[in-house]
Amino acid sequence: MHVPEDAVVSSADVALALASAASQNGVQIYDRTSVLHVMVKKGQVSGVETDKGQIECQYFVNCAGQWAYELGLSNEEPVSIPLHACEHFYLLTRPLETPLQSNTPTIVDADGRIYIRNWQGGLLSGGFEKNPKPIFTEGKNQLEIQNLQEDWDHFEPLLSSLLRRMPDLETLEILKLVNCPETFTPDMRCIMGESPSVRGYFVLAGMNSAGLSFGGGAGRYLAEWMVHGYPSENIWELDLKRFGALQSSRTFLRHRVMEVMPLLYDLKVPRWDFQTGRQLRTSPLYDRLDAQGARWMEKHGFERPKYFVPPDKDLLALEQSKTFYKPDWFEIVESEVKCCKEAVCVIDMSSFTKFEITSTGDQALEVLQYLFSNDLDVPVGHIVHTGMLNQGGGYENDCSVARLSKRSFFMISPTDQQVHCWAWLKKHMPEDSNLLLEDVTWKYTALNLIGPRAVDVLSELSYAPMTPDHFPSLFCKEMSVGYANGIRVMSMTHTGEPGFMLYIPIEYALHVYNEVMSVGQKYGIRNAGYYALRSLRIEKFFAFWGQDLNTLTTPLECGRESRVKLEKGMDFIGRDALLQQKQNGVYKRLTMFILDDHDTDLDLWPWWGEPIYRNGQYAGKTTSSAYSYTLERHVCLGFVHNFSEDTGEEQVVTADFINRGEYEIDIAGHRFQAKAKLYPVTSLFTHKRRKEDVELSDLHGK
Repeated sequence: MHVPEDAVVSSADVALALASAASQNGVQIYDRTSVLHVMVKKGQVSGVETDKGQIECQYFVNCAGQWAYELGLSNEEPVSIPLHACEHFYLLTRPLETPLQSNTPTIVDADGRIYIRNWQGGLLSGGFEKNPKPIFTEGKNQLEIQNLQEDWDHFEPLLSSLLRRMPDLETLEILKLVNCPETFTPDMRCIMGESPSVRGYFVLAGMNSAGLSFGGGAGRYLAEWMVHGYPSENIWELDLKRFGALQSSRTFLRHRVMEVMPLLYDLKVPRWDFQTGRQLRTSPLYDRLDAQGARWMEKHGFERPKYFVPPDKDLLALEQSKTFYKPDWFEIVESEVKCCKEAVCVIDMSSFTKFEITSTGDQALEVLQYLFSNDLDVPVGHIVHTGMLNQGGGYENDCSVARLSKRSFFMISPTDQQVHCWAWLKKHMPEDSNLLLEDVTWKYTALNLIGPRAVDVLSELSYAPMTPDHFPSLFCKEMSVGYANGIRVMSMTHTGEPGFMLYIPIEYALHVYNEVMSVGQKYGIRNAGYYALRSLRIEKFFAFWGQDLNTLTTPLECGRESRVKLEKGMDFIGRDALLQQKQNGVYKRLTMFILDDHDTDLDLWPWWGEPIYRNGQYAGKTTSSAYSYTLERHVCLGFVHNFSEDTGEEQVVTADFINRGEYEIDIAGHRFQAKAKLYPVTSLFTHKRRKEDVELSDLHGK
């Protein structure tokens, strides 16, 4: 791709220019100064100890690149920054006979795993090989930037790619082969944001070769973060808090970066999974489920089942299914979804983040009422779906809270919220309170029993009536299941389908699972995975945090006004922003799209991130999608904006604006017609009808 406005600059010169400008504005720069450690008082940065003395400060930014890991661990209170260095090679040539012009396009040959650019009239060419060489695993990092040893044997495949791409280079004189350290993170994305454990300690690291490209934007967002407490864009995918200390094992990092570095130039198909650093966090049922054909995905280090391969399927072929089209697991997930609809399925959802919040007095309720947008002052045993909002009204977390007693609450959040949610709660709870916040994620195995026969299975195992009259929706009760006592049973499934969540103390997990599977045989029970869950929740218009909801999404923008206690006159974080938004109107609206003319067998599938067009004009992007086996079509969720045709500025989005539009979803350049819905298509779920008999435009499900 040739972008005529592109330019090549020297990162050293840019850094020097910025440093000079900063100095002129009063910034003091100490070069050749080593930071020994960061000083911390009461969980807050108080200063920096250097080899030339102490500097007092409120904020510290660790942008030490390949040294960020060691520097983070050197503090009085360690900060975990998961990244690891590999050797990175590139060669420099003497100028060509006719020296290359400074505006020569930079070339990336992904198949050859190399990049080529102009360097002083000659060439600079490097790449990301398939067999990288990690370094400094022992922590004995070099003190300064310096070249490592040449390794022509290791560089040979990249050199061959270069000569295959540009054969005339054979006669060109190579000046030198540079080998220098380059750091990588566990998921290929850079790290920025505030530490969850030390206030005022910020990080900006792990950018590989892209530091110069990212510098302006990353610097701006980090500055906003420090000044305002949050950046102006959603950058959760880069937030340090997406990792836990568990991802900082040196062995884990060494193995993971050996996989990450080659991936930079690989084609990444939808829903691909890392192969290294696996089986780090597992449920007690892992081996049992694995033996029954579970295929696994990883989230926040936790193994979660995607689907279960029946005994008659070829396992090897299924694992190698890498496609943007209809995947090999289509029929498997279809049978799991069908079982959830007609009988009963079990999904191991132990990875969900689980906190208990208790107090000796009424303080737990008082603090949580301020931290959460929905009213938690409900009778004991009731469950509340609620958001944890920021000052702008955006979702910091979307969770379910069960009131266990007058002074005790059980909170269930998404898997990757474990560090972020803990840090947010700690930051906003009074320091001198008698509140106890405990992470109990590891204490409970969670089983999701989905389907109309779930009530029969549990009734038989508990000798207690489980019908809606005795056990209403969104209710939580401790009861015995089989021989095991103290099981937290909740009448919800995170999918909109009937069923129950069982939170089981881990020592009882195997017993309860065996009992459920044994009793469930006569009701047609089977295991299911997260792909079935995704299909069920998307067709029911259930938005998930981290996919559809983020820190810039408010409840009013995704149709969740009913989960906010605005009318009760109670103060909570984000209330003022929501009141203002209610008065002014929303500028985007989460909408459900049902693809009309899309052929599931032949067309490319939507995965997420596809452009949405309204009346031919770009109007937003999809945030998640799945095939609905009930509707027999693809369903996408995404936000619709109202961009002015004249100025491009955003305008208010009303329900009428959504309903009056003609929509298309662009999948890889091909636009497919889509029907837009602001409510789930419930009529299709209550009446079993064939797709041919249903005209979706006539449906107005509420």
